[in-house]
Formats: sequence, structure tokens, C-alpha cells
Amino acid sequence: MSDAPLMPRRQALHPVPRDPGYKTSVTRSPTLPLLSLESTPAEETGPRFGHGLIGPLDNNLILNFSKGEAPAIGERIRVHGRVLDENGRGVPGTLVEIWQANAGGRYRHVKDTYFAPLDPNFGGCGRTLTDENGRYEFMTVRPGAYPWPNRGNDWRPMHIHFSVFGHAFGQRLITQMYFQGDPLIDRCPIVQTIKDRGRIEQLVAPLDMQNARPMDYLAYRFDIVLRGRRQTMFENRPEGM
Repeated sequence: MSDAPLMPRRQALHPVPRDPGYKTSVTRSPTLPLLSLESTPAEETGPRFGHGLIGPLDNNLILNFSKGEAPAIGERIRVHGRVLDENGRGVPGTLVEIWQANAGGRYRHVKDTYFAPLDPNFGGCGRTLTDENGRYEFMTVRPGAYPWPNRGNDWRPMHIHFSVFGHAFGQRLITQMYFQGDPLIDRCPIVQTIKDRGRIEQLVAPLDMQNARPMDYLAYRFDIVLRGRRQTMFENRPEGM
């Protein structure tokens, strides 16, 4: 048992469920008070993911869709960081999954009707396990911004979706990573549902030139904190795991 002090949850910092600026939140937000129910053993312990199912190219989105035969089109980048607990300790063996649009801002999804072309060599999904120190990394291409039907001319900033699993599928956290310097961050209605500027900054990955490779790729660092005062903002669970 840890002797560290208990860090209280700060649920008031989480976005409100209904924000008129984010149009679809109005119809999707609950209209009745939420109920707190006890979790069951099935939710806490299973089903489990298989650690042995991670392939050698799973964390390389540049090559994994084509199985290494041809690279994806776009600016090559390295995204890396650590998954940390509330006391700054790395969390090993965590399944980290990402998904994103291609370099033109289009997802490989049947309902994505944006005019940008699909890249025949880019699927937009990857996964990896954190090492003994909680570190992870992905090679990918920088995703493009894209328009979405919210208000007259709203665009999503360049972003990568992150999913972090605990020991079972019932222990899942979801968030988004943005890129330092993107002017669309301050114009995005989804981002602006977070009213605390400091919490928004925790979702912005800074440029990391120390881990870039000359004449090859830039690097961005994105640390994910599961609980505590420095907790990363999660879409589906404000208090972390």
C-alpha cells in the first residue's frame, strides 16, 4: 500500500455534458440525474486483451496498413511519452491505442465524406504496450485538419485519438492529443467545452526536437496522467481509472 497522500478528484474541471457551442452535445447529453451503480467483477476483471497479439508494426502507422510494402503519404512524425500514475510513476504493460485522420484530414471510415482522398497505404490505427517505465511510442504521419458540420465553418484541429486500457476492457480511458502551435485549437467548439485553459494545455503535445531525427521526422511528447492534480482530461471518465 502506498504512503502517498490521497489526491482528491476534481470533477468540476470536466466539461459540462451540454454545451450549445458543440451542437450534438445538446441532443446527446443526459436529461435526468446520473445514477451511481456498483461495478461487477466482470467489468473490473474482464474481458482481457491479449498482450501477445501486438505485432512488430502495430505501433508504426506509416507501414502497418500496407504490411510494410509501401509507406503512407504525409509528414512523418514520432509521437511518444509515458503513462503515469498520480505520483509520477510509470504504469507498465498498459495497452495504448491511437486512431487518426490521414495527412489530408480524412478517416478511413464509410461515413467520412470529406473531399480529401484516401491514402491507399494508410489505415489510421495503431497500438502498443508501455514498457517497464510506462513509455510508449508511435511512428505516424501528421493528421490533417478537417471541416465538420457544427456551425457555419467549424474545423477540427490536427489531432490524434488515444485510448488507454487498464487490466481489462472495462477499464478504458479516451482522450485526444493536439499539436503545439495549431491555431485551430482555440477555434474548436469541442476543445472549448473545457473551460480551464490549463487543462486544454495538458492535451497539447509540445514539439520535442531532442527526440526528432534530422532529415527524417519531428517528434512530439504526450504524457498521459491517469489520476491526481495533473490528470489528463479524458472524454469518457473525468476521474481517471
